[in-house]
Amino acid sequence: MNPQVFREYDIRGIVERDFDDAFVIDLGRAYATALVEAGGRRIVLGRDCRLTSARLRELFLQGLLESGVDVIDTGVVPTPLLYFAVARWGMDGGVMITGSHNPPEYNGFKLGIGHATLYGEQIQQLRRIIEERAFVKSATEGSLTEKSVVPEYREFILQSFRLKPGLRVVLDAGNGCGGAVAAPLMREMGIDLVGLFLDMDGRFPNHHPDPTVEAYMQDLVNAVISSRACVGIAYDGDADRLGAVDERGRIVWGDELIVLFSRGILKERRGATVIGDVKCSKRMYDDIERNGGRAIMWKTGHSLIKSKLKEEGAALAGEMSGHMFFADRYYGFDDAIYASFRLLEIISREGKGIASLLSDLPTACVTPEIRVDCPDEQKFQVVQEVAEFFRARHEVIDIDGVRVNFDNGWGLLRASNTQPALVMRFEGRDPESLASIRAQFEDKLKELGVI
Repeated sequence: MNPQVFREYDIRGIVERDFDDAFVIDLGRAYATALVEAGGRRIVLGRDCRLTSARLRELFLQGLLESGVDVIDTGVVPTPLLYFAVARWGMDGGVMITGSHNPPEYNGFKLGIGHATLYGEQIQQLRRIIEERAFVKSATEGSLTEKSVVPEYREFILQSFRLKPGLRVVLDAGNGCGGAVAAPLMREMGIDLVGLFLDMDGRFPNHHPDPTVEAYMQDLVNAVISSRACVGIAYDGDADRLGAVDERGRIVWGDELIVLFSRGILKERRGATVIGDVKCSKRMYDDIERNGGRAIMWKTGHSLIKSKLKEEGAALAGEMSGHMFFADRYYGFDDAIYASFRLLEIISREGKGIASLLSDLPTACVTPEIRVDCPDEQKFQVVQEVAEFFRARHEVIDIDGVRVNFDNGWGLLRASNTQPALVMRFEGRDPESLASIRAQFEDKLKELGVI
């Protein structure tokens, strides 16, 4: 068993290397043990369209059923529809087999008990259950039922939104799970849809399904410009992260989407709490406060953000990576399909594109997420050394990695919780400030031999 697959908020690895049959069966037993200890017995199981997901489903299911867990298998679905099923059907938990935005050779498990996804120490407890062989024993085998959640989700979306017919929208599903659900809904609502890579294909033959990477968004940018669409929408592989391109063909980053969503909510709910992760820009937090909201900066990670949203009673939370969590009119979990309809609702209602709607947002020079390869066993130590270096010189926010405030901007370095990598992001009031802040971080990483 490779302990590195037990990450901060899910279990993820390279299938051929990390997930042999015995391990996956044991993981099903370990999750069942944690579920039963929490008083649960009934769960929903879903999977993405990766080529390895069906086999992982068979093995994991074996561990569940022999442990006495009753399972509703909802088949190949986007991750948010798994969460939706747990909420709508009153289940005790849910498990999604997905590699999310990682390359095709990866896969993994997002595990939930109740309406919360497991993270941190809860994930490590599963590892210990396996190591100690401390599995729950059941005199009777659990039951298996197959049931699609798509019809109920479709009905919910159709009842929740009314859009101006004829909006021209480009949707890039990246051959992941989202297109099969979202595209028919958009067409049913009268959207003039231009579809890119809507068919599910776990090889991801056209481009990697990750809307945080500019290179993977170029097909969408080109299609928005050539079709003169009002907006472009992109999903990651399991459709829990949203990317967007405005009417001018510019990529709209996660913190700008949070600005757009928060402005709409704060018109109706002045004083509402909005949460962003440490990668979000200062101008986003300033805009939330300026529009009467209470802004909170928190750790990156879908499980961590969901937990904080519930703790603070927030109306909205979001991450630079495109995870958007609506507790306003929704259940508070990350759903890129639902978020895309909230975005289309704003554009339809205001009669303007994103570029026009955000034209009053102060400009800043920013970078997207910058990833630097770094082994899992080294990355946290690197972040600690960089934090110690800057703490002696500047104000440091260390709730998740190290975010350093300068007079002319800020810089962030944190360890990825999903990949053997470091993540950086920088913001400066002008190009010179941005370059200076970035250079200080990169010089330190060169000194440490990372780049």
